[in-house]
Amino acid sequence: MTAKAEMAAEEGYISSPSTPCSIHVGVQVGSMGRGSDVLSTSGGTVRVRGHNRSWLLSSIITVNVLILGCALVSGSVSNNVKINAINLQIFLILLVILTTAWMLYYTIYTSREDHAVLYKDSHAGPVWLRGGLVLFGICSLIMDVFKIANYVGYLHCDSAVKIVFPVVQSVFILVQTYFLWLHAKDCVQLQRNITRCGLMLTLSTNLILWMAAVTDESIHQTVVPPEDSNSTRSYDIRAPGGYSSCKCSHSACAILEKAYYYLYPFNIEYSLFASAMAYVMWKNVGRLVDEHNHHSLHFRLKDVLVGPVVGLVMLVAGLGTFVIYEVDMEKGDPGKRDTALMIHYVMNTVAVTLMSVSTVAGCAIYRLDQRDHVSGKNPTRSLDVGLLIGASIGQFTICYFTIVAVVATGAKGHLNVLNLAVSLLTVIQLCLQNIFIIEGLHRKPFHEDVHQASVFTNPYVLQAQAQRDIHNLPGTFMETKSSPALTVHSMHVAPSAPCGSPLPQRHRLTWKRRALKEICAFLLLCNILLWIMPAFGARPQFDNTIGEEFYKFTMWAAVVNIGLPFGIFYRMHSVASLFEVFLTS
Repeated sequence: MTAKAEMAAEEGYISSPSTPCSIHVGVQVGSMGRGSDVLSTSGGTVRVRGHNRSWLLSSIITVNVLILGCALVSGSVSNNVKINAINLQIFLILLVILTTAWMLYYTIYTSREDHAVLYKDSHAGPVWLRGGLVLFGICSLIMDVFKIANYVGYLHCDSAVKIVFPVVQSVFILVQTYFLWLHAKDCVQLQRNITRCGLMLTLSTNLILWMAAVTDESIHQTVVPPEDSNSTRSYDIRAPGGYSSCKCSHSACAILEKAYYYLYPFNIEYSLFASAMAYVMWKNVGRLVDEHNHHSLHFRLKDVLVGPVVGLVMLVAGLGTFVIYEVDMEKGDPGKRDTALMIHYVMNTVAVTLMSVSTVAGCAIYRLDQRDHVSGKNPTRSLDVGLLIGASIGQFTICYFTIVAVVATGAKGHLNVLNLAVSLLTVIQLCLQNIFIIEGLHRKPFHEDVHQASVFTNPYVLQAQAQRDIHNLPGTFMETKSSPALTVHSMHVAPSAPCGSPLPQRHRLTWKRRALKEICAFLLLCNILLWIMPAFGARPQFDNTIGEEFYKFTMWAAVVNIGLPFGIFYRMHSVASLFEVFLTS
């Protein structure tokens, strides 16, 4: 095996024998070889070393930017540290401007170079993922508009940075959405060092924006217990001293602030979507892709009814209970709060139970499925599986902490019993759903079975019919002869009759395909429900005081505020993965 072949096998690349690619590889090796690499007798070795250097350099940039950003985000939370939200936003503005400049450079210059993008990864950035990115991006832009309108009211007594940041972020969202829509599938072959570093900078920027948004939203939702203050209230990090003496100059500030907090979940998901797409682009830099095994997938709801209907019923019922929960929690009446918690727990119990039963049925169908597993490395699939397992750890953490607290205190009262039941069932549901989705992602798509009528034809009758058809054409003067090719073709089974035979008919879905699609549709809608409730403010972990009493407020708040964002992302990522499994089933 040559050095080039070893490199391709190591990286999971599929080399193509096309001439342009071979010429380009030679140019790239020549541009990257320097120092000891020039002395190497193998061009493949030079390329591997250059590839490893660019990966190492981009990884170092990511680690440094992420750790610095994490330190600033963490420091801006505490009022006792001399780092406030203004300092964090100045850092974010600089980071966003630098990332935007690189994306413009790539779009205007790098991508338009000859032989810059020879291949496209068809699995990366599917249209539904880019469509979700656009949807979340629009909501993020609306959130920034509300923030600008809100902070204008505080401009007379607060820093102008709070207005500059949403303006810069809006430009960043527009540029990044355009960049990812056009170039998410690119396998870049030129300027690999710059491209890898730029993509890692993009990834780091989106992750820091995600951390900042999650921290801001979590603090907004966190309630200080009565023993730590004279009254129960929410934190406010608008100013370092908690509640600021700065008053808004117009009457719409309260409405605008509440409105943009409701849009935070969309902004959070936008940052995560962009981070995932940037990571896949980074993995695809220098990758040579063979597309001969790509299957075109289409979204159809034909013959799929039960799953979507039951899922919609669960979604509507869950949204109704969520509205009741939010309204009763706002009133502060202890009796209504307990009733709202009970309804919330019952709804979640029913949802996760039905989801667990559905995933068991789906896994059983996979045992009967004859489809082969997908072979070869794929950055998109590997990322999907890694994110699915990693994000579920947040929900697992909250569930197990809750189980320990309830069991240790004796599970007194019906609310604690329901809380324990929901936690146990959620753990089971997460395990089963992970198995179902990962198995579905690794199965090859079903082939469309288009059965056509097989007709045995008499060659002489077919030839005579063809001659009559030719003579009947106006203005046609053709000499008709007995064609050996025609005769040989006619002696075989005809895949479709040329004259008067019905067109090929698409058969109905097999029972296994239909069952898998029904299960995917139901699980998808239930995961949307379980994403909406915590993303838009449901915090039963704080409304039920068992966790706070057992672990004390500081530790319990840390567990919930760290684990819950990952749990919320898990549900949205499950929706995306289930949609892909639905398409391939």
